Amino acid sequence: MRNLRNLRFGRLALADVTAACWDPETDETICTVGPTAQNPTIQLLRVTESRSLSHRPITNWDAPSPNPDLAVDRILNIQYLSGTATICLVLEGGDIITVKEDQLGGEDTHIEIVGSIDDGISAARWSPDEELLVIVTKTDNAIFMGSSLDPVAEVRMTADDLQASKHVSVGWGKKETQFQGRGAKALRDPTIPEMVDEGVPSQHETGATTISWRGDGSYVAINSVQEGSRRVIRVYSREGELDSASEPVDKLESSLSWRPSGNLMAGIQRLQDKVDVVFFERNGLRHGQFTLRSSLEDVTACPNIQLEWNTDSTTLAVVLSKTIQLWTTGNYHWYLKQEIPRDVGGVGVLSWHPERALRLAFPTGGGLVLAEQVLHSARGSCQPPCDVGAVAVVDGSNIKFTPFRTANVPPPMSFCDIETELSAIDVAFGHRSSSFAILHHSGVDLYDLPITNSRAGRPKRVKKLALPPLRDSEYFLPLRIVATSTGYSLFAYQGDKLVSTTFGADDSSIKAFQDAHTPLLSTAAYDNESIIEGYGQDASGILYTVSATSTEPLGIRFPSMFSSFEIYKSSDDAVIAIGLSRTGHIYANSKQLAKNCTSFVLTPHHLIFTTSNHFVKYVHLMDDVDDLEVPGDDPEKDERCRSVERGSRLVTAMPTNMSIVLQMPRGNLETIYPRAMVLAGIRRLIDAKDYGTAFSYCRSQRVDMNVLCDYKFEQFLASVPTFLDQLHDISYIDLFLSSLKEEDVTQTMYQDTKKYKSAAGVRSSEVEASMATKPGDSKINTVCDALLKGLQPLKSTNLQNIITAHVCKSPPALDDGLTLVYELMKGDSKVAEKAIEHICFLVDVNRFYENALGLYNLDLALLVAQQSQRDPREYLPFMQTLHALPEVRRRFEIDDHLDRRTKALTHLQTLDFFEEFCSYTTKHKLYQDALRLYRYDQPRLRTITDLYAAHLESTSSFREAGLAYESLQNYVKAASCYRSAGATCWQECLFAAQQQTPPMS
Repeated sequence: MRNLRNLRFGRLALADVTAACWDPETDETICTVGPTAQNPTIQLLRVTESRSLSHRPITNWDAPSPNPDLAVDRILNIQYLSGTATICLVLEGGDIITVKEDQLGGEDTHIEIVGSIDDGISAARWSPDEELLVIVTKTDNAIFMGSSLDPVAEVRMTADDLQASKHVSVGWGKKETQFQGRGAKALRDPTIPEMVDEGVPSQHETGATTISWRGDGSYVAINSVQEGSRRVIRVYSREGELDSASEPVDKLESSLSWRPSGNLMAGIQRLQDKVDVVFFERNGLRHGQFTLRSSLEDVTACPNIQLEWNTDSTTLAVVLSKTIQLWTTGNYHWYLKQEIPRDVGGVGVLSWHPERALRLAFPTGGGLVLAEQVLHSARGSCQPPCDVGAVAVVDGSNIKFTPFRTANVPPPMSFCDIETELSAIDVAFGHRSSSFAILHHSGVDLYDLPITNSRAGRPKRVKKLALPPLRDSEYFLPLRIVATSTGYSLFAYQGDKLVSTTFGADDSSIKAFQDAHTPLLSTAAYDNESIIEGYGQDASGILYTVSATSTEPLGIRFPSMFSSFEIYKSSDDAVIAIGLSRTGHIYANSKQLAKNCTSFVLTPHHLIFTTSNHFVKYVHLMDDVDDLEVPGDDPEKDERCRSVERGSRLVTAMPTNMSIVLQMPRGNLETIYPRAMVLAGIRRLIDAKDYGTAFSYCRSQRVDMNVLCDYKFEQFLASVPTFLDQLHDISYIDLFLSSLKEEDVTQTMYQDTKKYKSAAGVRSSEVEASMATKPGDSKINTVCDALLKGLQPLKSTNLQNIITAHVCKSPPALDDGLTLVYELMKGDSKVAEKAIEHICFLVDVNRFYENALGLYNLDLALLVAQQSQRDPREYLPFMQTLHALPEVRRRFEIDDHLDRRTKALTHLQTLDFFEEFCSYTTKHKLYQDALRLYRYDQPRLRTITDLYAAHLESTSSFREAGLAYESLQNYVKAASCYRSAGATCWQECLFAAQQQTPPMS
């Protein structure tokens, strides 16, 4: 979902530039001028890029053609060898020349012809590690040379090589091998092609040879014409051993470029009505293709098309007669991201920077062009409520537009396709994503984006503005466009300088371009609720505001020029810039936040970025850059960190939906709802007392419902009527009540990671800053009581919620719920049955049945039993027995059945069945309760005490038993127990013995 955006562009007016390469140490370009038919001299130049392109000569020498059949010698390859600080040139006439510059900057440059091939050279290429040079002679010999240019191996390319891969052909697809009986056409194997290629040459065949190395330097491919046969791609190892030869492909041309990652080799196949880029595997077999297209020229009319992969395998450059095309791929679709015009004439070669993957140099008929691209996502505002997730993807003259809140359409498909007159260059979104502008080679198209109910519809073109008229011979290239407070600013390259202009949505034309006094290489827009502002960055990393009249410095400077940056403003309207370097360092102003960032997005509350360790991280935006805190790699404990798939990159973020969209390396999309965004959104909704929406997000995102009351607890208790009104659904209120627990989730699983500064400057969490107080007793009971109070006026409609609130208390107030059900039984038995069924769903049925029995209401207990899963044979006989008993006896039987022994004993006292009372007391050891019940009835109290003393004696509690007997004046028994108690009770034993009649001696 990323586009290629022009970052740097420069054009040096030089005639007859024939070759170019990069010096990665100084970041300069080395190019050659000549030789030509008029002048056989070769000039070697260094081109430096600062505010504008400049060059200085290295050396020059005459290079007449050594072969009378070759009118003008030609440079086949130029390479800067970093290890020896040497420039190596290979000429078609056969000379291999090295140039050693004077390291002190003097004029003592050493030029040496280190080797010569008498037969002439048709192609040459250095390996990526600069250890091997492969040369193909005009007599079809492949020579492998070391870094010192000593021969390592020499291989003769013959027709026998075509059998190296043993591509067996048994004639499949030919008429004589097909069954020709009835229904032969229907029976033909659909996997067999209608026609098998035989290697028919292209009508533009020149016999040229091309060499391309794999990125790791292990293999080299040579595309050449095998005389008397066909064009073939041979693959050799570093030792010169033939590894494979390609299968026959009709109309295959000389272009060849091996993707540095190693999986594919790209070539050109020119068919009758189209030109395809075809791919080969290392074993020589075909592996897909795509068709070239261009709105700037007729591709089929280009006689010589060259291909070149960049160093990180993301971009394929196609060199045509009038343009340089840059292609990328995703989800098995090839996107035309940029078309850079080139002057007609000159050599069709292109050189990618070996370290900066998207920087390139190419000669044209009018000079040398240096350009640098950056992968950039053209997305709309992430500011709610207009965060519709709008993303525009450039594909030639087609813009694939998708608003992700409306439709999550996977690429290469899109919500809608927008056609432009010529190839698109850049897309800029206006204020609150309500409009956007598409910059293409012939002008700007303005579109309105209708947004209804926070969802975007299909864009409508409202205006088409043409570029100002230019002189015919003047070079012109629109570079980029950015939204500003008054409209849009357009940057371009005109002649030999950077220019800019501005226009508004109401303008009927684009004003003439003016010189850019401050060349801005990277631009971005800041969009908030009230205004959109444009910002730019120059080559030194200084940031500027961009307006219709001027560019003013901000006073912010990055450590270097960052290819992408975004802006947010603090509460006091101070500008804070977030920038990402090409090496993955992300900065806030001049403070480094992380070293392994791969992509980032700014929302009003978070900086979201992905890392090379496959995490997506969230940084709370603060007013002070020093307070920005990057979480560690701990997704299990920190909501601000989450694991993602390897290589994922951010596409856009939608805070209103609490979601982000990620794109995987293969091109597919994934929408996730990160905990950090979800919880931050829920907290903001609670702050606004929008409990209904907060509840819906808790429900859909599986967030613990306790956060609704734990976050700002006092506010929740005071807002119970609002809470009930917003939830309105009975089942939702029940869901909240049944989710309650004593744990404060804002202090445990959902602890707020955003830090605030108090007036004293001490950092504190938002929970502490909110001054929310939690109750000292049960939180569950406090919330349930508050809801019960709020539900009383709604008893007619929310009776189920009232029952749930009683039952969900800790411990459950089942008796209160049963009392409410009993009241319902007096009015509407069906409603009572439903209430019983609801309580049975919430609590254990057996426990509920026992509570119903404990109320001594047999009708209620029977109703509960009927709603349970109990067998009627279990409870009906028991119920019938109870029903036949007198009231007090029934209560005794119920309490005895429920093991409520103390209450059962009380009922026996009421019945005045003392013998049964004593038996029940002895059976269940209820002596303490029995003594309490008869503490005022001395005769019966003595009987119970005697039973208690005997019990204590039987359990070897001799001292306690002695005391009990002593209280009954049974001194014989008391003395016996004290004596059994041992030496500790000798005094008590003597006293009891003396009290006996007669006293015991």
